[in-house]
Amino acid sequence: MIDSLLSNISQWFATMDSINIGLIVSGCMLFMVIIGVRVAFAAATAGFLGLLWIFSIKLGFDKGLLVAMKMAGTIPHSKVTTLSLSLIPTFILIGYLAYYAGLTQALFTAAKRWVGWLPGGLGVATVFSTAGFAAVSGASVATAAVFARIAIPEMLKEGYQKSFAAGVVAAGGTLASLIPPSAILVIYAIIVEQDVGVLLMAGFLPGIVSAFIYAGLVVLLATVNKDLGPPVRGFSWKQRFESIPGTLPIFFVVGIIIVCIYGGVGTPTEAGALGAFVILIMAIYKGMRLANLKDALIESAKLTVMIFTIIWGVLLYVRFLGFADLPTAFSDWITGLDQTPMITLVCILMAYAVLGMFMDAIGMLLLTLPITYPAVIALNGGEDVTAADSAFGVSGVGCAIWFGIIAVKMCELCLITPPIGLNCFVVAGVRKDISVQDVFKGVTPFFAADVFTIAVLIAFPSIVLWLPSLIG
Repeated sequence: MIDSLLSNISQWFATMDSINIGLIVSGCMLFMVIIGVRVAFAAATAGFLGLLWIFSIKLGFDKGLLVAMKMAGTIPHSKVTTLSLSLIPTFILIGYLAYYAGLTQALFTAAKRWVGWLPGGLGVATVFSTAGFAAVSGASVATAAVFARIAIPEMLKEGYQKSFAAGVVAAGGTLASLIPPSAILVIYAIIVEQDVGVLLMAGFLPGIVSAFIYAGLVVLLATVNKDLGPPVRGFSWKQRFESIPGTLPIFFVVGIIIVCIYGGVGTPTEAGALGAFVILIMAIYKGMRLANLKDALIESAKLTVMIFTIIWGVLLYVRFLGFADLPTAFSDWITGLDQTPMITLVCILMAYAVLGMFMDAIGMLLLTLPITYPAVIALNGGEDVTAADSAFGVSGVGCAIWFGIIAVKMCELCLITPPIGLNCFVVAGVRKDISVQDVFKGVTPFFAADVFTIAVLIAFPSIVLWLPSLIG
């Protein structure tokens, strides 16, 4: 009986078509993520077993195992060694050097003096200073960690509620996902084979819009509930203007990166390296000690390794999806639904919101794009469609850029969404006196702000595409 059962199972495995294999393996991968397995290891395991299954059917188990092992050894190396990904560690290093050189403190001080008089003024200052820091740091986690050390003590000293202060920092940290230089936009550009410089430029205006919406929400909340965050007054115009010079090094580095990329001086990778070198010189000039430089390098290395490990694991899973032909099948299914393209797009974004409860931003983007990107392009009318004939009012190339910004904005949600909410755990980890439950409570109103921002970007694609059109 047991032999018969095993024989039936073996025959079932051997006769399974690639689409069903893709669905089963993807379901197992999501299950592993939900029960707590790290995305990198869950994706790598699923990808390897999926490749083994498909090639064992075609070639037999021995040869199938050999092919799967070869792919597991070569795919991550061949993809991760691409020049474009070298942007990520340089952008992260810029942010940590700026922090250890004291430049972020100067940025927050200036913002506090200029907008502290508003209701929830220190919260508004935190939002704008995180936006400024995001312009030199491509990592949301780094931004949240830095301002948990700088902004939260200032807000607590002025009587701000713990949950509100922590929520502002966690949400403000997500702005680094959009405002260039953004590590996650670089990853998106590589996956969908779009120009990195164009994607980085496309994130600038949506990032600024998102920052102003966050700031408006902070003012509104502090106006309705005056106990959340009182205004900070007493700064003279002289003190305000005196705070500006301390912020100039950061904006100088931002200017160098922008001119280098969009002025044709160098590639984005060269711009990142030049920015890191310039900020290092500034940090040394400001008296950064060797111990601080060591900390900056170690923190940059840790975050870079985390990101690259996720990429390594997910790339193997993505290759499996290609052999399973699941992206094409999903695209055909999506375009065949009896719904308008806009409703279908909203459903895709809602699926992102649900996935964000269980996955980190980079892992979610890497896992879903091979399936959702072709589907959205097909919904819009294809890669060669003009804006006039498209479903979303953007051309084929424009759709790739526009959807990228929206997808990354959805990934921002998962940085503050329970139970994963990496930014929230980072803030709670830095501030031992604030529980992660308090942080999640504080970021809850920012969900509504993000939903509103996404609706604005969908309704007005020109916000995303205007700057890229100037350099296109």
